[in-house]
Amino acid sequence: QLWATGIGVLLGGLVGSEVGRSLDKADIAYANRANSQAHTAPLGESISWNNPESGNYGSVTPTRDGKDSSSGNYCREYQQTIYVGGQQESGYGIACQQADGSWKIVG
Repeated sequence: QLWATGIGVLLGGLVGSEVGRSLDKADIAYANRANSQAHTAPLGESISWNNPESGNYGSVTPTRDGKDSSSGNYCREYQQTIYVGGQQESGYGIACQQADGSWKIVG
């Protein structure tokens, strides 16, 4: 349950961590852009982001996809890593595309 609309794949879960709390608004914007690209990126392709102002960076990689057995929605599993002040934080999550095209955490 690490997907949050407007926060991005896993970033929602990572923001609550010690490392994640150090992200600024620009970091989150760069990460959101990468997360959006990861919705349609080929599986295994890492989408990187970098904020030259803060020096923080990261990547998100879609690792698996398929249909949710209960809803029939298209879902993707992601791995994300962020680096803040030289510290690494990683997370995994699954998001499913909703009928309106938005993505949300699945439980």
